Amino acid sequence: MKIAVASENNMVAGHFGHCETFTIFDTEGDKILKKEAIPNPGHKPGFLPNFLNDLGVKVIIAGGMGGGAVDIFNEKQIEVIVGASGKTEQVVTEYLNGNLQSTGSICHEHQHHDECGE
Repeated sequence: MKIAVASENNMVAGHFGHCETFTIFDTEGDKILKKEAIPNPGHKPGFLPNFLNDLGVKVIIAGGMGGGAVDIFNEKQIEVIVGASGKTEQVVTEYLNGNLQSTGSICHEHQHHDECGE
């Protein structure tokens, strides 16, 4: 299963759309097989969820995320975990062990993205 983490400097980014990179983890069971950083191709409404879906991502982890992106991920049956923080590999391990839950940290106004914890 592929898990994407919105990230900056190997840490979970505060806001999904404004992250520097997406760290993509290939996993099997509770093991990380491979990790790859992909630069964020740009924040455009509706683009990133489709971009990650095309990469085969089944779970997205971020600090915060806008409601529109959450809706698109839900339509694509991609699990959304928001409210995460810490090192990317650590949060993926927590997720794989069943210890990472979404807090529902949804950003409502992008011009005030600091409410996402950024």
